[in-house]
Amino acid sequence: MTSFHDFEQAGWERAAEFYGDAFGSLTPQTAPALLEAVGAARGRRLLDVASGPGFIAGAAAGLGSDVVGLDFAPAMITEARRRWPALTFREGDAESLPFDAGSFDAVVMNFGLLHLARPDAALADAHRVLRPGGRYAFTVWAAPERAVAFGLALRAIEEVGNPNVPLPEGPPFFRFSDRVQCTAAIAAAGFGTVTISQVPQVWRFPSPAAFFDGISASTVRTAALLRAQSPQNLGRIRAQVEREANNYANADGGIGIPMPALITFADKP
Repeated sequence: MTSFHDFEQAGWERAAEFYGDAFGSLTPQTAPALLEAVGAARGRRLLDVASGPGFIAGAAAGLGSDVVGLDFAPAMITEARRRWPALTFREGDAESLPFDAGSFDAVVMNFGLLHLARPDAALADAHRVLRPGGRYAFTVWAAPERAVAFGLALRAIEEVGNPNVPLPEGPPFFRFSDRVQCTAAIAAAGFGTVTISQVPQVWRFPSPAAFFDGISASTVRTAALLRAQSPQNLGRIRAQVEREANNYANADGGIGIPMPALITFADKP
């Protein structure tokens, strides 16, 4: 079976074309709080790991930081360079960063930790490339009962589809949504006092159908679960997701689904 690392890398190659349209209105919502957490400012050398299309890297550069973006999916690097041609983006692995020890004042990762085969190795290597006194910050989704979009899709697959799809085994998707587990992992990587806060976010779509299409095309694990369904099951899943998503309808006819994030940060002693 394909390794989880290769599964995720191939998934993001596939999703790169659609990611900006679906998640481009959502994942950048964390940028102000994430960059404030690491003190992004002029003169600060910042590494954006799992940069994707470069949303966080672009926001950090706008604050004057000297930014490098890194991603393991070549298609994402291509998209980031298209959006931010003046910035530096490199292909590389979060679990083995291609930088010398003490190279950065700040390291950030926006939702990337969820997609790694060895997230603890990524935490340790972020610690390595930070200078003493530097700060690491990352985001993950809140638990699925609060990050409603994932809850809608996963519940529909469980209730009217086939959840027993043979995917490569990877770390629990919501491991770092648990504050106790998250704090323990950060401490084990060598960081100091850990701070975790929640950021409210809303994922907006013009219709429930657009939401289902977006989550089907621009995710990896959820998209793989959906692709593996029979046509009959997929139809039932779509119908249930769209029906429940309509509970979040706005006055303008669109929908706004709650998708809060957790921001964790800590300093390197």
